Amino acid sequence: MARIAHLSDIHFGANDPKIVDAATAWLDERRPDLIIISGDFTQRARIAQFKAAAAWLNQLRAAGHKLLVVPGNHDIPLYDVVRRFAAPLDRYKRYISNDLCPFYEDEEVAILGLNTARSLTIKDGRINHDQMDRVRACFGPVPPEKTRILVTHHPLFAMPIGTGGELSEAVGQHDDAVVAMCEAGVHLALAGHFHRTYAESARKMVERAGGALVIQAGTATSTRLRNDEPQSFNWLHVRRNNEIEVQVIVWDGAGFQRASHVDYRHDGEVWEARDMAEGPVVGSMAKRVTR
Repeated sequence: MARIAHLSDIHFGANDPKIVDAATAWLDERRPDLIIISGDFTQRARIAQFKAAAAWLNQLRAAGHKLLVVPGNHDIPLYDVVRRFAAPLDRYKRYISNDLCPFYEDEEVAILGLNTARSLTIKDGRINHDQMDRVRACFGPVPPEKTRILVTHHPLFAMPIGTGGELSEAVGQHDDAVVAMCEAGVHLALAGHFHRTYAESARKMVERAGGALVIQAGTATSTRLRNDEPQSFNWLHVRRNNEIEVQVIVWDGAGFQRASHVDYRHDGEVWEARDMAEGPVVGSMAKRVTR
């Protein structure tokens, strides 16, 4: 079994240091096999914000944690127009990671991260055909018994983003991206961006979407909350034979606590959820996780 902590939308520059410290303590105590951070390390891609984010990542690495990270749209300068188009991810590559398509593999999982942040789209995401080819190339040789995980900042699918059932825009070139994901046999698609938790079988969202389970992380440490959903991150137990446990770990004002615990099993067509939580489910999107 692989134990993975999935954090997103850290937003140094608009974060709560107390919550950052609590998240660090939680991770140090639980010792995940891998920490995934799916973008938005900064609020406005400023040097001081990147330095603060880099210091935190170095603290995690010094404690022995393995990391896989991808950038988000907030890691591209918004107001510095020249830098935005001439060197959009130069600071990210200098302070966070020079690898925009990181790949990790062990005996249990194979994980590929892709950069979906673009200069032109401002906040929306996009995947190009070279990246789709990389998905196929990276996952093609992976043994069938391993769980294949794709990590992006922007979700590949249109996602519920409010309490009224409204949907976001899907990532750019969505249809081709879904085909590549299906052909590569992706089991899990992890993302962030909307500061809301969510999980659903891709096939229930889009026809011919393949066998992936789509998992969204909320914001782990940002003060920019949406729809009153508190800071949170996901704690995943990835087992072979198409079994995944998803725990939503939520900030309660004093520390991080488990808010929901859902066991997902793949029946050959779609992922079905069985709620294992005894405590309350936090946040309207978290309710979707445990239905």
